[in-house]
Amino acid sequence: MTYKELQQLRYPIGEFKAPEHITSQLLNQWIETLERFPLRLEALVKFLTKKQLDTPYRPDGWTIRQVVHHISDSHHHSYIRFKWALTEDKPVIKPYQEGLWAELHDTKTAPIAMSLEHLKAVHYKLVYLLKGLSEAQWGRSFIHPESNSEVLLNLNVGIYVWHCNHHYAHIENALKQNGWI
Repeated sequence: MTYKELQQLRYPIGEFKAPEHITSQLLNQWIETLERFPLRLEALVKFLTKKQLDTPYRPDGWTIRQVVHHISDSHHHSYIRFKWALTEDKPVIKPYQEGLWAELHDTKTAPIAMSLEHLKAVHYKLVYLLKGLSEAQWGRSFIHPESNSEVLLNLNVGIYVWHCNHHYAHIENALKQNGWI
C-alpha cells in the first residue's frame, strides 16, 4: 500500500481545515450535525455482527468496535472541555492517550450499545449547552497542551463535527470495502 493510499484510509474526508470566518449560521449547521450524529452512527453500525465489529477499518488500524468506543470517549472529553472553558479562564485541558485507551479491554470487547447510548446522552447534553451560549461565550477558549494552542469554543464545535464525519467515513468505507453495504 502506498503512502498516499494509507493517508486516504486514515483521512477519508481530509484533515480538519478551519474556516476563515465562523458565522452564527455555520455554528447552527454544526450544532445540527452534532445533534443528528448519534442516531446516524447507530443506524450505520447497529446491525453489525461481532466479526464485522472486530474488523479493522484499515490495515494496522482500530477495529470498527474500537472506533465506536473511541468516538464516545472523545466526545465525552469534548463536553468536559467546553464546560471547563465556560467556567475557567483559558484552562489547560488534560489530553489523553487515545491509542492506549483503545487497547483497554472495554474498548476492545464491550458491546457497542453502551457507547452508542453514552454518545446519545453526551450529545444531548452538549447540544443543549451549545444552543444556549451567548456570543461572548463562543469566544471563550481552552489551551491544548500538546500544541500549546488556544482553541476557541466556536472552532471546537467544527473540530468535533469533523471528528464525527471523519470516523463515520472510516466505518462506512470499511463496510463498503468488505461488501457489507
